[in-house]
Amino acid sequence: MNLNNFTFNTTSGIRFGSGMSVISSQEICKILGSNILFITDKDLMSLKLTEPTLNELKKFSSKVEIFEDVEADPSLKTLLNSIEIGKKMKATGVIGFGGGSSMDVAKLTSLILGSDENIEEVWGVSNAKGPRLPLVLVPTTAGTGSEVTPISIITVGEEEKKGVSSPIILPDVAILDPDLTIGLPAHTTAATGIDAMVHAIEGYASANKNNNPISKMLSVEALKLLGGSIEKAVFDGSNIEARGNMLIGAMLAGKSFANSPVAAVHALAYPIGGTFHVSHGLSNSLVLPYVLRFNSADNKATKDYAELAPYVFPDINTNQGSQAVCSEFIDRMESLSKKLGLPQKLREVNIPKEACIKMAKDAMKQTRLLVNNPREVTEKDALNIYESAW
Repeated sequence: MNLNNFTFNTTSGIRFGSGMSVISSQEICKILGSNILFITDKDLMSLKLTEPTLNELKKFSSKVEIFEDVEADPSLKTLLNSIEIGKKMKATGVIGFGGGSSMDVAKLTSLILGSDENIEEVWGVSNAKGPRLPLVLVPTTAGTGSEVTPISIITVGEEEKKGVSSPIILPDVAILDPDLTIGLPAHTTAATGIDAMVHAIEGYASANKNNNPISKMLSVEALKLLGGSIEKAVFDGSNIEARGNMLIGAMLAGKSFANSPVAAVHALAYPIGGTFHVSHGLSNSLVLPYVLRFNSADNKATKDYAELAPYVFPDINTNQGSQAVCSEFIDRMESLSKKLGLPQKLREVNIPKEACIKMAKDAMKQTRLLVNNPREVTEKDALNIYESAW
């Protein structure tokens, strides 16, 4: 292995187990202090998924204020409202409870409350100065891995997404409680699960100079867990073992791509989510096979995908040469998405064909991601990929 210099940052504490979000409440309060800002969404509140944790937190903390206005692809306005509430209540710590959106809002809320930085000056890579307020993240989906990534994505204006990438916004502790994912609908379980697999695949094959042996190892372990459990989790949603495996798999994939960043699948997924409000996981799933096929014209990418194939599909014949293994891997990932009941084409999620031109233009703005792709993507390439996916 060619060992280059690399840096590896990750969340310092992880707690995993059934009921862990309740069991850890006293520790959470110790970390977050007396005035806790609890960031979540209305769906989780109405499902009462937040209730056991909130009740327990209130035993140990004098003030717990709930901000429940986080939406999918959270807007800058939502983030600013969350910061405003944190300032008013003199928050001493922040907890993000939910999917990637709630965790992303929590990360930047804790940063701005702790440092009083101007949000406009922290966009991009390593521009945040910090410090942040104490931060705990509790994922309720097994997908984004946001609880272990130094990244937060916010929708600014109508369609554009901006990101902050800085180790400062990694939380103090991530709480992984598979009980919280039991009620996830099959469709969401499938889309978020494929999202986690994309993180592992792109992290493993990333052309980023910080691609490293730790990230590669985590990608492999993530894909073993995700590949071995995603069908059980989708078709037998109350299977706690499958749910736990998905949660750990998504977390490992998150650690991988947090340090060996994702590439063109994500770059092309963002315009689908930003313009047409298709969920992030499903956006990734829709373009995945087409981007992988495009990348497989590159020998290194072919080799990487062929190496990953048996971890996801243990029965794949690895003696047929890396080109054939790579090709079968991509076909099987596509079949898996279909088997899980996810839409296969952009037109199935009501995206008109003429939108491909604008999406290709918008994807080109995702330079932060495109530089990590194994093969250079031009606007014409992006358009071809979208049209194939249509």
